Amino acid sequence: MTTYVVTLPGTLLGRLDTAAHAELLRELSPADPRHTTLGEVEQLDRLTLDDENSTFVIRLEVHAATSKEAEAQARRIAVAALRSVGLGEADAPIGPAAISGIDTA
Repeated sequence: MTTYVVTLPGTLLGRLDTAAHAELLRELSPADPRHTTLGEVEQLDRLTLDDENSTFVIRLEVHAATSKEAEAQARRIAVAALRSVGLGEADAPIGPAAISGIDTA
């Protein structure tokens, strides 16, 4: 298995209050990229919000055999986390994923 850091950009059309933000961070914690060597060096946050532009970026560490599987797994985690705080795909659409780090060691 290979460790991937997958970056998922999105647009926040729904509301994310302080409590929902904290819950979303908890839901994303198991896949926090700061636990990887790359994430520590790059100081990657699992969730970056730009309130002014209503955008967000989710970065997740996943273990998969291929980059395609890593992207699919990261998307599932992100969608589930967003749903857990009441944001469906219409409220927080996610754009194309990008692999922002790979660790094969």
